Amino acid sequence: MDLLKQTKQLCIEYGIKPVRNKGQNFLIKENIYDQIVETADLNKDDVVLEVGPGLGFLTEKLARKAKKVIAVELDDKLVNILEERMKEQEIENVEVVNEDILKIQITNSKLQINSKIKIPNGYKIVANLPYNITSIFLRKILAPKTYKLKPKILTLMLQKEVAERIVSRPGKMSKLAVSVQFYADAEIIDYVSKENFWPQPKVDSAIISIIPHKKSPLFLISPPPACPPKPWRRRGSERGSGGEGRGGRGERDFFQLVKYGFSAKRKMLKNNLAAGYQIKPTEAVKLLKKADFRENIRAQELSVKDWLRLFGKIH
Repeated sequence: MDLLKQTKQLCIEYGIKPVRNKGQNFLIKENIYDQIVETADLNKDDVVLEVGPGLGFLTEKLARKAKKVIAVELDDKLVNILEERMKEQEIENVEVVNEDILKIQITNSKLQINSKIKIPNGYKIVANLPYNITSIFLRKILAPKTYKLKPKILTLMLQKEVAERIVSRPGKMSKLAVSVQFYADAEIIDYVSKENFWPQPKVDSAIISIIPHKKSPLFLISPPPACPPKPWRRRGSERGSGGEGRGGRGERDFFQLVKYGFSAKRKMLKNNLAAGYQIKPTEAVKLLKKADFRENIRAQELSVKDWLRLFGKIH
């Protein structure tokens, strides 16, 4: 029986009506599942956090390659299917967790789904993420309080448009692109046509690989300013945040700069910075020139390295 028939049969048997806003468009091509597993680069020592396992076709393949799979699924009916199918297949290294992945807890010493499920360092993530949680999920996973808790690799199935935004280059950069590329190297592995899903979604998808950096890029800024300049000084800014760089500056300050830079897409960067930091446009121009940027440059033209240079040159 092919995957489309199996998928339809399981949905009928368990009374499942796929809901589009929950991202319930089931992948029905086995070769694409195989490609996802290959991209994840699994071995027998790996622990995999699978997000949105659906009917469990990918879960089975992951379980055969990895030491353990922690499959997090919010939908109660899908959880029942997963548990039943793992029993039928006699797969014992899959732990099904009926939780909202966005409630994952990250502390200085551990990463856990709930009070019971703890995930070890060096884990890998495989996920089929719906559009509405992609940014939140990536921000939570890629920016924990300590870099030791980041996964080795994230292999994701995303909407094509979202994947392309993540890997954008200068000229088409976005706040999402800067946010992900600040923390990781991202690459689109392949595109997946909407015809490979049931029910068929309105858009195509893409398989994307994200490999987190081992430490914050803020440590690459040289020379580090002694302290944040006056326009950048905000209550608590000296304390910084997790992943803090040198000179008492943290990632919070860096992303405040990026947020202001992208605050109005049609405006030049100097105007956005002036509005955000409440300084005169002439002062914003001076700051741009210190980083060797032209006066009329726009936020989407800057790479992550450019943002780091701007951040490091603000004295």
